[in-house]
Amino acid sequence: MQIKVSNLTFAYEGSADDVLENISFNIDTDWKLGLIGRNGKGKTTLLNLLMGKYKFQGSITGNIRFDYFPYAVSEDDLEKTADELMEKWKPEVESWQVMVEMNQIGMDSECLYRPLSTLSFGERTRVMLAVLFAGENEFLLIDEPTNHLDDNARNIVKDYLSGKKGFILVSHDRDLLDKVCDHVLVLNRKTVEVQVGNFSSWWENKEKNEAFARSENEKHLKEIGKLKAAADRSNRWAEKSENSKIGYDPIKETDRNISTRSYIGAKTKKMESRVKSFENRMEREIEEKEGLLKDVEKVIDLKLCPMKYHKETLIEARNLSLKYPDSDAPLFDGLRFQVKRGDRVVLAGENGCGKSSVIASILQKAGITPAGNKEKNVPLSEGTLDVGSGLVISYISQDTSFLSGTLKKYCEDNNLDESLFLAVLRQLDLDRTQFVKNMEDFSEGQKKKVLIASSLITPAHLYIWDEPLNYIDVFSRMQIEKLIKEFEPTMLLVEHDVRFREQVATEIVNIS
Repeated sequence: MQIKVSNLTFAYEGSADDVLENISFNIDTDWKLGLIGRNGKGKTTLLNLLMGKYKFQGSITGNIRFDYFPYAVSEDDLEKTADELMEKWKPEVESWQVMVEMNQIGMDSECLYRPLSTLSFGERTRVMLAVLFAGENEFLLIDEPTNHLDDNARNIVKDYLSGKKGFILVSHDRDLLDKVCDHVLVLNRKTVEVQVGNFSSWWENKEKNEAFARSENEKHLKEIGKLKAAADRSNRWAEKSENSKIGYDPIKETDRNISTRSYIGAKTKKMESRVKSFENRMEREIEEKEGLLKDVEKVIDLKLCPMKYHKETLIEARNLSLKYPDSDAPLFDGLRFQVKRGDRVVLAGENGCGKSSVIASILQKAGITPAGNKEKNVPLSEGTLDVGSGLVISYISQDTSFLSGTLKKYCEDNNLDESLFLAVLRQLDLDRTQFVKNMEDFSEGQKKKVLIASSLITPAHLYIWDEPLNYIDVFSRMQIEKLIKEFEPTMLLVEHDVRFREQVATEIVNIS
């Protein structure tokens, strides 16, 4: 069965800018479709339009029902079980159908009967996916299912989705898109395209096409230059010829008489025609050139100014054990690691194992309590955690809920150079139209870019980033990878993107 989208245009109420403008495409309901695009290009908006959530111009046709992940969960819902919430999420399915799916996704059915608040992010995601796929004759819309999930939970979700079909998957996880998808739907800068294959095959085609477009563009620019030079010469000849029609000197120009004037006029007209022809050809060349580059991603190299610490070792943990005040058991025992100058250490482990608590302890030792840091006053239960004296740290929290107000106010509150900050946001492809909006109206990816830009323009000895890439688009991820590899800052990271870790990590510390 086909879903046909024709001339779809949509803008949010009160906004002068279209999120989606005159887009058209056809997809099949048997596909495993990856939806790719920059932050703010309208991926989640498109899913909501398919769900019928907003009014729009254009048409969406196809005799199919849609369902959407993640399901909405209120504060009150957290104290209810998934079995109780199924009536609201998907009324037509029964518990036994969900249990079949839970078995496939590697979950104990008892999770259906536990309050959501007692489930981890990974467990909650897997329960919702089991409910989502328990229905029949639906095309499913899955929006970033692996954000905040640890490596084990991500692998389970990958294996589960790779055995399914009939869905659109929004994700910036290249590994997930490669393993799961057999088609991609790409929201380019100016166009929409549908291709057979996964992320890597599309990316390879994209790089080839963009290299060809740039090469052709260079040829056009050279041709336009030649045409301009020829037009200028012809124009000067025409003017000189036109000026010579009258006012000649009979003594100096004995071979010329008054009848020569008509001949000169005809010659001038012919030259002017040639100039006009050159100009028309230049216009056609320019139009063709502009068409070539309309979808080319202009990824700008970022810069970083890390400070050099006076000692070789910035952080050292020896037999470290951390425990919450209200807990009998520690999060972990005997943790050992070092962060030395130039290291990029990634903390890895299951959700809840204590990665963010390690970061909170380091920040506490350094006397830093930044906005967005929910892990405060985590006590050191046993062992040693040494943090270098006078260490300047630039921190990115995994939480963005504290961001509010204008970018200008954010710069004032955080003593940031506003011009430099906005320039870096532009390099991260945040549109200028966002600069005048409140951050509450930003997408999650755009909020993350605010935190990343703030960190990048803050000189520091150590950059501590806690899940910085959640919701960040693929292009910006690659941009940040290149930055880290080029400037080699000292970093301590928590990040579950396998491809990113492969590119930047000098050491991975597993916490269990």
